[in-house]
Amino acid sequence: MTAIAGKHLTLEEYFKYDDRTDSQYELVAGELVAIQPESPKNVQISLFLLVNFLKFVPVNRLSNKVEIIVAGSRATIRILDLVVLTDELATILEGATRSTITLDMPPPALVVEVVSPGKAHEDRDYRYKRSEYAARGIAEYWIVDPQMNRITVLILADGFYEETRFAGNAAIASTIVPELQLTAEQVFKAEESNADDAIS
Repeated sequence: MTAIAGKHLTLEEYFKYDDRTDSQYELVAGELVAIQPESPKNVQISLFLLVNFLKFVPVNRLSNKVEIIVAGSRATIRILDLVVLTDELATILEGATRSTITLDMPPPALVVEVVSPGKAHEDRDYRYKRSEYAARGIAEYWIVDPQMNRITVLILADGFYEETRFAGNAAIASTIVPELQLTAEQVFKAEESNADDAIS
């Protein structure tokens, strides 16, 4: 993540911003922050989770790289790695020209973030997004951390997240997708399992 010096934008300016590159940006407290490309491992993990969620969640309720405006004194927009929409939110976003969840829309049901290496990324996913997503009313938030080989599932209760950590062969428990049968080990070995499936 790299902040662009001197670039403090309103929501409207952010939506119109175009530097004529393929770069992606989040808006954090009005500041334009460049998002670095994901590592191949993180991409594989996101795709593995997407494929497994699709077994139980209709395709129109699943998406990646959706933007969400979160509460704050200055405008903040996060780009979500993977999101499960509610039926109501999926209906609202149908036919939209931009995949942006605005403050007047209901929150998504579940958000997954895959942590990139480095303290700045850890702080973003474990600290800042945790408080932002709780304030936004997102019922379930997964922090998938390949560096720690651990998945933290946060369930919203009375405005705050209660966390459970899953590692190894422990089955991940989700209130939003209770049918999901995955372990942390399966998620972090996503590349190997995909390769094995292709060979067999």
